Amino acid sequence: MSGPRLWVVATPLGNAGDLSPRAAEILARAEIILAEDTRRAGQLFKRLGIERSGELISFFEHNEEKRLPRVMGLLEEGRELAMISDAGTPLLSDPGFRLVRACREQGIPVSPVPGPSAPLAALSACGLPPLPFSFLGFPPRGESRMHRFFEVHRDTGATLVFFERKSRLAASLQAAHEALGDREFCIARELTKDFEEFIYGRLGALQGVDTDLRGEITVVVGPAASTGPADEAEVLRLVEQEREAGGKPKEIARRVAGRVEGWTAKAIYALMR
Repeated sequence: MSGPRLWVVATPLGNAGDLSPRAAEILARAEIILAEDTRRAGQLFKRLGIERSGELISFFEHNEEKRLPRVMGLLEEGRELAMISDAGTPLLSDPGFRLVRACREQGIPVSPVPGPSAPLAALSACGLPPLPFSFLGFPPRGESRMHRFFEVHRDTGATLVFFERKSRLAASLQAAHEALGDREFCIARELTKDFEEFIYGRLGALQGVDTDLRGEITVVVGPAASTGPADEAEVLRLVEQEREAGGKPKEIARRVAGRVEGWTAKAIYALMR
């Protein structure tokens, strides 16, 4: 391919053998590479045997907006750029969204080079229901914000996947328990590395879980256990919740039907009348 293009390149989580031949070729060829950490990028290229003479530009969360005009200028000049994060797939809790969106708006081609992804790696090997799932990124700081962060996903029926730092893991799991109730979870640590580990537990029994862990951490929380069809009292309770959110009765009935088993929107609408 000739002309300007942004390549979004996935790099290994830990095991260098996970870099695809296509990714290696593009990283060697691209005129300029945007890297979350240029020092770590240089070490990665050395470890992978990728020889480069082109420029490395620092591009991370706190300078993405400032660097955007320069990067867009390079692309508009016809340059070929590749973007990488410290590990895994860029944009998944890493910088790059503003740049990709700007490229799409300006008609500059953006091409993904798929590969390692911590959320998918954890989900594929943890043994919890894989579909549907929601990837949440990093939970916010602050007890109330963290509680709300999980609470909005309580009734979706989805498995939840998120990243967390060692120092905040215990607090995040406790907030998840308070917002979601007792569910199965898995802590996937150091994926693809020598000390890869999967730690299992239940949110209702956190006392026996060691959260003093080293390395990169991905948490998978399973969906609520099915309890069978809801009774009328539970349906009416949910109706009152949804009424507070607003909407016409039939719309409320449809929303409640999506949150309970064994009830159609028509049956719920009839119960409301």
